[in-house]
Amino acid sequence: MKQLRNRFVILLTMAMAIAAFIALPAEAATWSVDSSHSSVGFSVKHLAISKTKGTFDDYTATFSFDPGKPESWQAEATIQVASINTDDAKRDDHLRSADFFDVAEHPTMVFKSTGVKMKDEEEGVLYGELTMLGVTKPIKLDLEVSEVIQDPWGNTRVGFTAETKIDRKDWGLTWNKTLDSGGLVVGNDVKITIEIEGIQQ
Repeated sequence: MKQLRNRFVILLTMAMAIAAFIALPAEAATWSVDSSHSSVGFSVKHLAISKTKGTFDDYTATFSFDPGKPESWQAEATIQVASINTDDAKRDDHLRSADFFDVAEHPTMVFKSTGVKMKDEEEGVLYGELTMLGVTKPIKLDLEVSEVIQDPWGNTRVGFTAETKIDRKDWGLTWNKTLDSGGLVVGNDVKITIEIEGIQQ
């Protein structure tokens, strides 16, 4: 009887251990960014009549992604601010100066995700924190997720588009000039558009 009870205890313990293991959430796969098919872009109003567009060309990013399990998704990116490119060397130098990004003191911009809430399989909201000029603020981006595909070379790929609008003054980017008409040389609202193509590692 004692042996039977001991066996029962051992079997029960094993069953509980197996159940606990099964209940553990699966770790999301890690993906790298295919930089040749990705971009970090922005646009801002100039003279209140047109938009100036640009990109940050030097950045690193990784993310964890498991299709259908947004609660496990995570993303982190570091942008080298000196890589700003608006196709105008004089303007880019000004943007790198202390009037704007102050690259000498703050060479990087960092984004870290804090959560994702999907409306359906393709669209949702990405929540995170953006650190710029030493200031960290929460932001949220409209997120679009593509289907996962296999490319002709056997790689697993997925695409993301993330967009948001921020007020640059919230991060201390306050330089401006006022026009005679009352408008601003540089708009305060900045639209950010991120296109990412990821490769599963």
